[in-house]
Amino acid sequence: MNIDLEGKVALVTGGGSGIGAACVRQLVALGAQVVVADISLDNALSVSDKLGDQASAVQADVSRPEDAERMVEAAVSRFGALDIAVNNAGVGVPVKAAVGDTGFDEWRRVLDVNLDGAFFCMRAQLPRMSAGGSVVNLASVMGAVAAEGSSSYVASKHALVGLTKSAALDYAAAGIRVNAVGAGFVDTPLLAGRNPEWLATIAAAHPLGRLAQPDEIASVVAFLASPAASFITGAYVPVDGGYLAK
Repeated sequence: MNIDLEGKVALVTGGGSGIGAACVRQLVALGAQVVVADISLDNALSVSDKLGDQASAVQADVSRPEDAERMVEAAVSRFGALDIAVNNAGVGVPVKAAVGDTGFDEWRRVLDVNLDGAFFCMRAQLPRMSAGGSVVNLASVMGAVAAEGSSSYVASKHALVGLTKSAALDYAAAGIRVNAVGAGFVDTPLLAGRNPEWLATIAAAHPLGRLAQPDEIASVVAFLASPAASFITGAYVPVDGGYLAK
């Protein structure tokens, strides 16, 4: 199967590192022009500068609705359209806590980015897309199951899967597809500095016996964004090394 994104314009949030940066690189390699959005302009530029005229960087905080609108305007102004949106920006839970011990500020921090941010982005993106457009939201295996001490993260990812399905139904008649990827645990900066024993335990929880690499997630994102996935919408697609099969 040959995926060709020549002439397509994409926007990737959280594109300055990890899965987002891998998505940017793969989309450009397949022919797309890509706006790299990140809360850190330096990170976004570090990715886009290596890709020449095919990529452009913009600083944006997805938890701010005005920034979501500005990202879309940047894509349309720079490249003339918006065909693909990868809503990857997200935050984790650095300190685990039971529901009763989770502070409101921590709850709000995670939901503001992981759920509200995806909503603000889609609200800005979808009206600017034409038939053939595709949105891919980065969920998690925690969009299907749960883990102790991670209520805000689990709630945000479960809700993101539901939001994805609703948007897919809303825009199916317009020929725009919306899907979510359920990534397993991925070797990205979000896991940097974690306890090595904990990382080994997490890796072993995947039947394939290891963490995913960002490019392995990005490959599925690129497929879902492409015409090769033209009959897939409203789907939650696990890319999890068998984590959910247990």
